[in-house]
Amino acid sequence: MPELPEVEVTRLGLLPYIPTQTITNIWWSGKRLRTAMPTQLLQSSIKQQVITTIDRRAKYLLFRMRNSAVLVIHLGMTGKLSLLEKDIPKAKHDHLALLLNNGKEIRFNDSRRFGSVTVWPPDRAEEMERFFSAKEGIEPLGDQFTPKALLTLASNKKLAIKPFLMNSKYVAGIGNIYANETLFKAGIHPTTPAQHITKQQWGEIVEAAKSTLKQAIEAGGTTISDFLGSSGQPGYFQLQLNVYGKKNAPCPQCKTPVIKTELAGRATFFCPQCQLLQQLTTNACRKKDT
Repeated sequence: MPELPEVEVTRLGLLPYIPTQTITNIWWSGKRLRTAMPTQLLQSSIKQQVITTIDRRAKYLLFRMRNSAVLVIHLGMTGKLSLLEKDIPKAKHDHLALLLNNGKEIRFNDSRRFGSVTVWPPDRAEEMERFFSAKEGIEPLGDQFTPKALLTLASNKKLAIKPFLMNSKYVAGIGNIYANETLFKAGIHPTTPAQHITKQQWGEIVEAAKSTLKQAIEAGGTTISDFLGSSGQPGYFQLQLNVYGKKNAPCPQCKTPVIKTELAGRATFFCPQCQLLQQLTTNACRKKDT
């Protein structure tokens, strides 16, 4: 599934070419995605509108129109956006095409159809965005992603740290790949209860998460399964992964074989030597560090 870096790479790939372009026509495959295609709103609020910019919130792309409407796209598990010449035949799994006045098309391709397309109409966009954003967690590349904020958020949470980081109610956009890589860099065992993470450890997690995500964005995302950037080129961060997908491979730090297990239904990779599980019998140690 595309995670925050893949979505951000897609945004950055489209951004130089999209603003100031007018959407002159809209094509739909007729097939339902995760939610029904909002065909009427696309025609009334998006068609013939000028795109001013593209923002990202969590794993969603927000195409902002001059009339204040917003086109919201979630890539789902296999979705990708590409900018192509309009004469190129549509692919089998293309489900939405936005024709621009420069003769190019933004195409949304999604083989498993778990992605979604939503429209916030001009008269309700501001209200709908506030409601939408309030349900999403802290942006890991934003200023609010701090040890203090996370310490407060994780207070009394018995949830293990890895699923905590992946829960979009707490942190927006960190999926399985980057949760594994972040905890490895921070030296924290993935099953450690979130409420037992000290402020110092949260500092290490914040630093590890930001550096990992930025490194992945610079490398063009991680090619896992079907991800492709807007240019059609795969990302290459998978060549820099430390533990994800590395079962039994030597840890890059200590050479101990990487362990693969399952946590909260997701494949989990860690080094048993570099990410020792600390046994805490009380909250005394944690309180002393706050």
